[in-house]
Amino acid sequence: MVCQKFCVILLHWEFIYVITAFNLSYTITPWRFKLSCMPPNTTYDYFLLPAEVSKNTSSLNGYYDTAVEAKFNSSGTYFSDLSKTTFHCCFWNEQDINKNCSVHADNIEGKTFASTVNFLVFQQTGANWNIQCWMKGGLKLFICYMEPLFKNPFKTYNFKVHLLYVLPEVLEDSPLVPQKGSFQIVQCNCSVHECCECLVPVPTTKLNNTLLMYLKITSGGIIFQSPLMSVHPINVVKPDPPVGLHTEITDDGNLKISWSSPPWVPFPLQYQVKYSENSTIMREVDQIVWATSLLVDGVLPGASYEVRVRGKRLHGPGIWSDWTTPHTLTTQDVIYFPPKILTSVGSNVSFHCIYKNEDKIVSSKKIVWWMNLAEKISQSQYNVVSDHISKVTFPNLNATKPRGKFTYDAVYCCNEHECHHRYAELYVIDVNIKISCETDGYLTKMTCRWSTNTIQSLVGSTLQLRYHRSSLYCSDIPSIHPISEPKDCHLQRDGFYECIFQPIFLLSGYTMWIRINHSLGSLDSPPTCVLPDSVVKPLPPSSVKAEITVKVGLLKISWEKPVFPENNLRYQIRYGLRGKEVQWKMYEVYDAKSKSASLPVPDLCTVYAVQVRCKRLDGLGYWSNWSNPAYTVVMDIKVPIRGPEFWRILNGDITKKERNVTLLWKPLMKNDSLCSVRRYVISHYTSRNGTWSEDVGNHTKFTFLWTEQAHTVTVLAINSIGASFANFNLTFSWPMSKVNIVQSLSAYPLNSSCVILSWILSPCDYNLMYFIVEWKNLNEDDEIKWLRIPSSFKKYYIHDHFIPIEKYQFSLYPIFMEGVGKPKIINSFTQDDIEKHQNDAGLYVIVPIIISSSILLLGTLLISHQRMKKLFWEDVPNPKNCSWAQGLNFQKKMSGSEELLGGCRLNW
Repeated sequence: MVCQKFCVILLHWEFIYVITAFNLSYTITPWRFKLSCMPPNTTYDYFLLPAEVSKNTSSLNGYYDTAVEAKFNSSGTYFSDLSKTTFHCCFWNEQDINKNCSVHADNIEGKTFASTVNFLVFQQTGANWNIQCWMKGGLKLFICYMEPLFKNPFKTYNFKVHLLYVLPEVLEDSPLVPQKGSFQIVQCNCSVHECCECLVPVPTTKLNNTLLMYLKITSGGIIFQSPLMSVHPINVVKPDPPVGLHTEITDDGNLKISWSSPPWVPFPLQYQVKYSENSTIMREVDQIVWATSLLVDGVLPGASYEVRVRGKRLHGPGIWSDWTTPHTLTTQDVIYFPPKILTSVGSNVSFHCIYKNEDKIVSSKKIVWWMNLAEKISQSQYNVVSDHISKVTFPNLNATKPRGKFTYDAVYCCNEHECHHRYAELYVIDVNIKISCETDGYLTKMTCRWSTNTIQSLVGSTLQLRYHRSSLYCSDIPSIHPISEPKDCHLQRDGFYECIFQPIFLLSGYTMWIRINHSLGSLDSPPTCVLPDSVVKPLPPSSVKAEITVKVGLLKISWEKPVFPENNLRYQIRYGLRGKEVQWKMYEVYDAKSKSASLPVPDLCTVYAVQVRCKRLDGLGYWSNWSNPAYTVVMDIKVPIRGPEFWRILNGDITKKERNVTLLWKPLMKNDSLCSVRRYVISHYTSRNGTWSEDVGNHTKFTFLWTEQAHTVTVLAINSIGASFANFNLTFSWPMSKVNIVQSLSAYPLNSSCVILSWILSPCDYNLMYFIVEWKNLNEDDEIKWLRIPSSFKKYYIHDHFIPIEKYQFSLYPIFMEGVGKPKIINSFTQDDIEKHQNDAGLYVIVPIIISSSILLLGTLLISHQRMKKLFWEDVPNPKNCSWAQGLNFQKKMSGSEELLGGCRLNW
């Protein structure tokens, strides 16, 4: 009976046996398919399974392992015969409607034959493998994975699998079978369980080409050769699993499952999401979505959620990726959503909460809110969202004040009188960061600076300057543009971040803001718009020069306008005496056409340092840097204002008509000499010899012989410009030396550094010009000291170092236009009574004493007045308390007392 069935099958096989010039390729499907092989000339009885087994293919596994393995191993001779046999193989899969498959084999002449047979014949009599092929997510490797359907009967023999493939450049709908030599061979990696993996490299540019291949399986000399297979790699892409799977509770209390698409995917994906909820009721959900997130309604406190996601090509064939690693979320007994908020000063935020207490969710009407467990939040800020969700809102927030290591405020959701230890975190930051920009003087770049010193530092945050450039100018109200670019900024030593824009568009508006990025979200500082043309810092003026003008005597400063910008500029000048610390004085020039300025200065004979800077006349932009300093050169401006004051010393016998006169003078100060004196010239005039001059160089002493009745001399100061214009004259006259108008001369020492000199004059008919006072220490050989005193003075304070025990000589000379009069000479201080001495000493010594005494006396009178008042009223009875005192007129008694005191009235 078995033999008859086998003969029928062979006849059927031979009937459909045809010769063809082309191999019919099997199109690889995105799902798993099977490869089944059997020897072509093997008697069917040998592979025929018992009827009871063939009727139930699900039980083939155990029987097949025993029966087939026994037959292959029962005789070594048989195995030797099989080694020369090529097994016929076919493909099939469970989704095929027709359970038949194509058998391909080569005959002895090398011709290819194909026939059709029912797959049950192969499944029951041959070797079977499960195969699945896919393109790996990285789009570089094509993978075929095969594993035995049943336990391999040839496992004791050497087992090898090779994949032969070709990837033609040009494709047709029905390609010719390539020559055997054109196939490339890849040895597959097989494990001890004969599970094999074959890797074929595929260039990215050929993902849409047709890949042709077949498998050659060798085990103990037995060859299993599969039919030809074809596939477009792009149609069997198996993406990598989605990445970044995470869950969060949204502001409205839902669970949001989010993930990201895997990299290197050339087409959109669809996703399969599986999640389970383990709470009071177990719930499992399997859902297909096209977005990268999924919302789950009704999150409950104290529940556990487990989530997995995988992806597959959205349009066209493809293979599901592997599942992601399961992500687990366990909610707490108190759920805050959001659990943390990062916001800026002045904003409004809200928190929601669900409170579970002993397996029972608390009604939202019984929930109260606290801040930091120290301040109960007003119920006016509460809002009942649902039966179990409560909401609290914080309007117009202020910046969070750090408390130790805590940089946030803790917001507590409580069950009336009980608060859970969990809380929500509120971070409020002042993001008012000022950005200042400056365009360089060459108009080639703009530098912007900003500092974080004014804001609270949030751990884990990063700051970034972002900007948007408009085509022209700035808007009236700058706003954050949805399209922006980041700018690299570098921290400087002064704590500021510095960003450089180069090149720049001078008339384009650059809207900038600082973005604070944190895991809780991002915050933006108020935007500011900058026009590079409006923030130019010009180059400093060049060719700065400074000089004191000759004859005019002004400080003249000149400069050159910088090339950029072309706007009108104003200038600021600072000048001061050269030194280590210059005390600058400022002067501004608003005339844009001016290139110089002349300023009066008090001292024309010193070196001045001068610097100039500039700024746009319309006030936009910045002041330039100060120019390099320019310095004046000290030089003579005019002739000296006047010659030096001088006096004389007479030497020789006073009875003779010839005497030596030594002139003494003091060097001129810079302000009088303007600005230097190169030499002095003595000009003489006598009635007999006329006028002549003598150059004495830089000396301040000169001696000449006085022989004439009258001899007039003048000392002139000479600088590089000329001789002094106003000079002092002194006439030496024998007749005038006898004129005596000084009646008395007194000298009173005030202290060791001051002596008061006073004198009395008698009337005279001569023109008195001034006095000369001489003094010297008689006990020492000091030089004579002298002073010139105006003629209107009658008293003069001489400031010098005086020793009370020494003797001093004081001389007062009246100087007339006609000559020097007779002096009054005293050799000691005047010994008058003390009262006159104090009067001559001046009132400044007495007046303070009188004032102090008056104050002391006034204080004494006030104290005495209070004491008298107290004593008096203690003796006067109170009429309200004393019956005998009622009706008496104490005012009259008072008047009588005054009369007894002789009219001395006491006032209080």
